[in-house]
Amino acid sequence: MGFDRLGLSEPTMVAVREAGYTEPTPIQAQAIPQVLMGRDVLGIAQTGTGKTASFTLPMIDILAEGRARARMPRSLILEPTRELAAQVAENFEKYGKEHKLTMALLIGGVNFADQEKLLDRGVDVLIATPGRLLDHFERGKLLLTGIDILVIDEADRMLDMGFIPDVEKICERITKKHQTLFFSATMPPPIERLTKQFLDDPKFIEVARTSMAAATIEQQLVIVGPRDKRKALRKLIKDEPVKNGIIFCNRKVDVKEVYNSLARHGFNVGQLHGDMEQSERLEVLRQFKANEVQLLCASDVAARGLDIADVSHVFNFDVPSHAEDYVHRIGRTGRAGRKGKAFTIATSGKTDTKFIDAIEKLIESKIPRAGKIDLEPPKPKVAADDMPKKPFVGMGPHMPAFLERPVKIARSRQDEA
Repeated sequence: MGFDRLGLSEPTMVAVREAGYTEPTPIQAQAIPQVLMGRDVLGIAQTGTGKTASFTLPMIDILAEGRARARMPRSLILEPTRELAAQVAENFEKYGKEHKLTMALLIGGVNFADQEKLLDRGVDVLIATPGRLLDHFERGKLLLTGIDILVIDEADRMLDMGFIPDVEKICERITKKHQTLFFSATMPPPIERLTKQFLDDPKFIEVARTSMAAATIEQQLVIVGPRDKRKALRKLIKDEPVKNGIIFCNRKVDVKEVYNSLARHGFNVGQLHGDMEQSERLEVLRQFKANEVQLLCASDVAARGLDIADVSHVFNFDVPSHAEDYVHRIGRTGRAGRKGKAFTIATSGKTDTKFIDAIEKLIESKIPRAGKIDLEPPKPKVAADDMPKKPFVGMGPHMPAFLERPVKIARSRQDEA
């Protein structure tokens, strides 16, 4: 079934064709007709399945009729991170180019006054993170009484980041009868409760087990000593045909350290983590998408929703502590039927072993073990006979024999890494 069979308008189809798409993904094929019919939708889909277009495309057609009023957006899309919100905005710009819909993006790190000007003019589509949306609402700069369509995207990530109370507050303030589109990769009990509370007889769509990694991803597990992880990462990057790659770390401090290490060794690398200014984060993403930066070191803030179609490699510098994050991380490659590779660097210690066991239990298969990799050879030692011998001043002929041997001051492993 092609996009032309889903009921989308011709102007929207023009934008879809110009974007190079002809066949919808399973989530798109099932969700788009239901959204166009005005039904609530509960979509369970793993990352990389194309669910963003499954709600943006029909929303564009629905909102094509009608006008927005000042401070009263006609639709609201909630996203857990600034990066996801910005990428959804890009989708609306790409697919809505044949329509005259207005849009505002409410995320942290952007001036309040600029955002308020957009709201005052009236917007058809409001894309926001929960915290910044509530900030505007509590300032009296935003009304939620005109919402016709509400989208809650990446709901389980909202839960992980502690946003569910904010999401509940927002939902309670939308008093008008509206259509709700709810998407999540997993369905833990708090998310299930939320769907029962705010969705009305939703159409349930599940396109794949969330514990499954895409079949197009070649996975490998590399076991090294704890002091050799950076060397192993550099070796893998040099040996693999890396077009571009994302390197995931568990902590922000590790992102910074791995980024600095790779930069010192001459790699074309950027970093993405929560301590960066929003303008810096958006610029790094732009550079990575434009292939100006080959490698991106990231924390799990980037594990969901990085909509970059052709990432060739993912490297887990740290084994993720939550098994579900493994699937989301490696899902940044092997998208839309393309092939990709995902390497996980682990040690033989108890902690990494426990995390690997949990991942393999979730995906119901063993991650193939890579053979032993030859790390960078140590710098050649200088032979004793080649070392210049300088007499110790003041020792004269009574210099002890052990002082005649050359003394080598070793650099620390940290400096070497």
